[in-house]
Amino acid sequence: MKTAICVLMASVALVCSAQKRLVLIDQDGSGPGGSNQMAILSLLQAPEVEVLGITMVTGNAWRDEETLHTLRMLELTGHTRVPVAKGAVFPLVRTQRETQLTAALDGKVTWLGAWGAGPTTLVEKDGKVTPFTPDKTDAHGPYDIPPLPEGMPKLAAIEEDAAHFLVRQVRAHPHEVTIYAAGPLTNIALAISVDPEFASLTKGIVLMGGSLNPQTDDPEFATNPRHEFNFWFDPEAAHIVLRAAWPRIDVTTVDVSIKAPFTEQMLQHIARSNSPTSKYVAAWSENRYYMWDEFAACAWLDPTLVTKEKLLYMDVDLSRGPTYGDTLTWDEKLKPQTGVRLVHAQLDLDLPRFQKMFVDLMSR
Repeated sequence: MKTAICVLMASVALVCSAQKRLVLIDQDGSGPGGSNQMAILSLLQAPEVEVLGITMVTGNAWRDEETLHTLRMLELTGHTRVPVAKGAVFPLVRTQRETQLTAALDGKVTWLGAWGAGPTTLVEKDGKVTPFTPDKTDAHGPYDIPPLPEGMPKLAAIEEDAAHFLVRQVRAHPHEVTIYAAGPLTNIALAISVDPEFASLTKGIVLMGGSLNPQTDDPEFATNPRHEFNFWFDPEAAHIVLRAAWPRIDVTTVDVSIKAPFTEQMLQHIARSNSPTSKYVAAWSENRYYMWDEFAACAWLDPTLVTKEKLLYMDVDLSRGPTYGDTLTWDEKLKPQTGVRLVHAQLDLDLPRFQKMFVDLMSR
């Protein structure tokens, strides 16, 4: 009887495991804490999800530093079995030096990511929107590693590069894996180049990127509503990804992201838990800012969090000039005959439900 029960329990466990939703995370994992790491944790903490791996790409910070922050986060939160693969260090075409030179002609942008800080923007703090200047006093070269405040990890990244890792995982689970891409899209574009069937063999892709017409006083978007960092940092990669044969494309735009603040009250609720994840978030997620990547992750977990979306054909401006990297969109009647794809562009959310869901995930 005991043997039969053990066999039955093992069978149930296998069925439950087989029913888990599979996802590959592609992220510019700056840290410690912050939107990038908390978004990764949103998927790692979801009981119905199996994260097959995390691939790192330069964006908000350089790839190698991001990789160490992510590995250390996995250690501190107890998710050490998830493989991490290093991806692209540089965008496909855009360079740091070119961007510096063209700024004199085309004007500056607010956020440069790994390339340095931008001017002051606005954040939510104590229920009020206040000025915030990103701290990039530690700006450094692509392969330099500054001291990590949370400590250096003992875990190491796998030897396989991100693009080939992504392709191998999707080939191993055809039509079962969702790609969650919340940074610049260089790694995803390279995976498509390695395997032209890569996109079509997935269940779809979830992107944090693009901007339509965000209603905000934040100077980053109020004066340039079609600018968004992830698309801007590697426009050619975004162009390739948006035109690939995905079964479905979901895009978390700036329009919805700026409606999802990370508040002091949320942090206080998370800090009440003694879980490793809540302790990590409480210790290292000090800045109150928009929950860019976290909402993209949670909206994939529960699509009903999205209360308004728009079906659009989306691409990226590749013309060299002040609009290089801006979001382009068309409706059915006006779209060009050049292979543009339909996307589900998220515009609004159920904020109380999202904030509760995120707090619950971090407190598990």
